[in-house]
Amino acid sequence: MKKDVYVDPDIKKTYRVFPGQNRYDKIRLDMNENPEGLPKYFVDEVLQEITPQFLSVYPEPDRFLHKYADFIGVDFENVVATNGSDMAIRYILETFGEKGKDVVTVTPSFEMYWVNCSILGYNHVAVPYNEDMTIDMDEVLDAITRDTRVVVLLNPNNPVGNVYTEEEVQSVIDEAEKVGAVVVIDEAYHYFYPNTFLRYALERDNVIILRTFSKLLSLAACRLGVVISNPDLIHYIKNAKLTFDANSIALLFAERLIERPQIIEGLIQTEREGRDYLMQQLQKRGYACRDCQGNYVLMEPKTDPKELAKRLEEKHGVLIHTFGNELLKKYLRISTGSKNAMELFLDALDQEDV
Repeated sequence: MKKDVYVDPDIKKTYRVFPGQNRYDKIRLDMNENPEGLPKYFVDEVLQEITPQFLSVYPEPDRFLHKYADFIGVDFENVVATNGSDMAIRYILETFGEKGKDVVTVTPSFEMYWVNCSILGYNHVAVPYNEDMTIDMDEVLDAITRDTRVVVLLNPNNPVGNVYTEEEVQSVIDEAEKVGAVVVIDEAYHYFYPNTFLRYALERDNVIILRTFSKLLSLAACRLGVVISNPDLIHYIKNAKLTFDANSIALLFAERLIERPQIIEGLIQTEREGRDYLMQQLQKRGYACRDCQGNYVLMEPKTDPKELAKRLEEKHGVLIHTFGNELLKKYLRISTGSKNAMELFLDALDQEDV
């Protein structure tokens, strides 16, 4: 009698929904990428360095990491590169989590935290937002128990867009420290909201900061994230990571990018101008909208969000994000970019949301 192959039960029960495909020729305002990307002259310059010899050598991340550590003002021993912050999340949960124990987050939040909890057999303890899109920090602190292994704070949190105060973060770190849990502060949207809790990753024993090159820095295709923490925690994460994780093309582009801070500053200014313009125009049109502190805005359309998103894609090639979550189901999330990109969205919106 034929026997079914063994499948890990936690992986077997995990339900996944993967992003849609065929997005290259669309106006991409659905996944918080930079819709226009890096300056073409810069991309062309870096591509000149990708020779046959370059492609034949295994990745060497240390040169980039030394420069990146200097760039953000930490030591080389405080940083490690990963294949996107997605992979960093997996490494951190594998390293500091425990099967059957708890990972505390707010909800809704970045889905890869609960997805990895499901895959790894962890209990995902999700503290819900209030109806007014605020978080009760006492509920977060109460969720941290002797069974907690990891606590996650996204600052700002995607998709709701709240940010945390110094006092709130300190209280979470202190409470987690009492039970031996690590605190992950995910700063994927750091350059759009410059307040950072980086110093806690250097001063405290249980704090990890995540950064990504996929959002403002426009390298989503290359997949590069950086973990920042004290040398002991970085050592343990390195023990868990794949030998050749971050690829050489990602490392090269990132290295050249941080050598050109004027490009980064230009990206910041371009996005901020576009976001301010979008908010102004939406409010002028009478929409309820929310600046989420990252490169995205929540807005409440006049018509059904899912139907509107379908028309925007089919008739105008504009991609935006909708939600199944009860708190957010009446909203659209629009990724922000240049004023020109926002004008393309608004032109389509004016024709369809009537």
